Amino acid sequence: MRIFLWLFGIFASAVGLAVLARYNVGNVAVFFPPYRIDFSLNLFLLILFVFLCLMYLVIRAVDVARRLPVQVAEYRRKKREDEGNQAFREALKALFEGRFVYAEKAAEKARDLPENAGNAALIGARAAHSLSQPERRDAFLASLETDETFKTARLMTALELLVKDHQTRDALRILDTLNASGTRHLQAQRWALEAHRQAGNWGEVLKLAQSLEKHHAIQPVLANRLRELAYSDLFAPPQDAESVRRLWANVPEDDRTSPWIAVRAARAFTACGEDDAARELLVHAIRAQYDDRLIRAYRFAAAQPGSEALVRQIENCEAWMEAHPSDPELMLTLGALCFREKLWGKAENHLERASYQKDPAILREAHLLLAQLHEMLGHEEEAARHYKTSALAGNG
Repeated sequence: MRIFLWLFGIFASAVGLAVLARYNVGNVAVFFPPYRIDFSLNLFLLILFVFLCLMYLVIRAVDVARRLPVQVAEYRRKKREDEGNQAFREALKALFEGRFVYAEKAAEKARDLPENAGNAALIGARAAHSLSQPERRDAFLASLETDETFKTARLMTALELLVKDHQTRDALRILDTLNASGTRHLQAQRWALEAHRQAGNWGEVLKLAQSLEKHHAIQPVLANRLRELAYSDLFAPPQDAESVRRLWANVPEDDRTSPWIAVRAARAFTACGEDDAARELLVHAIRAQYDDRLIRAYRFAAAQPGSEALVRQIENCEAWMEAHPSDPELMLTLGALCFREKLWGKAENHLERASYQKDPAILREAHLLLAQLHEMLGHEEEAARHYKTSALAGNG
């Protein structure tokens, strides 16, 4: 309908102009002494219209020519921006696809666009690291050192890549810079945890593992394993009694009942002559969480013969035996403690029961203690038989 109205209007205008021109008898005289030129009014109007059209075209041509350099520069800028954005998208896609060579090349091209230079450098650094090219990786990261807006991103990327490359010293240096800038979010703590683990800074590992577990940033199983490794290392070196007591005092109550941690703490106390403390912490751990590893450590921390501590150990084992009557480790431990206290009948009874177990280690130790018991009682043949069985169990 609109097109029809436009056509109607054009034809009506044409008819109107034709009628007007037909009955227009006016003249236009142009004097240019000594000349005179006469035009009909219709011709004059036509010449004026053509002149105005030509002037419009000339002015437009001049304007286009004047703005042409700006338009060419804008076209080139737009083209370079489109190419840079396309290269950035291809670099990101190639990085996720594992095509690191192409990702690095595309990232290098994307850096030509200032808006993409920072992110493209991070992509290039990751791609170069995946290609085991530390020089190119460091070059990409170095290009961001003057850009404060990418400081945290650059440091986090450098920390992650250095940790993955086991460059612990450089990773800890980057970590110090991050801490100084106040960056302590969860991902930074995760990489800090791994860096300190590689460096053997177990005190920091304990703090970070506790913080991350509190915020549900790592799995509880992993946090427990890290704590076990940390305490295993902290209790391992030869230490004086005061150092061990101070270290044990800093262990949280929940960790004190962990078999792994309690066993290693008991060994450390025993090594520095604090046998009573070792037995005390083992009893506390066993009552909280019964475990064969704790029972074995309790056997190795046996008190001196004839002491009240050894009698108390035997009483504790007898109480646990009521709840765990078929536990072979407990049978062996109770037999060994009775043997140490020279309670020959009880010792033989419990050791005989332990000697029927399938565990080679328990079998070997039970027969060895039985051999020593019979030897002390003057039963040479029985002693020889148990010595032989113990040796065969050890060879098996």
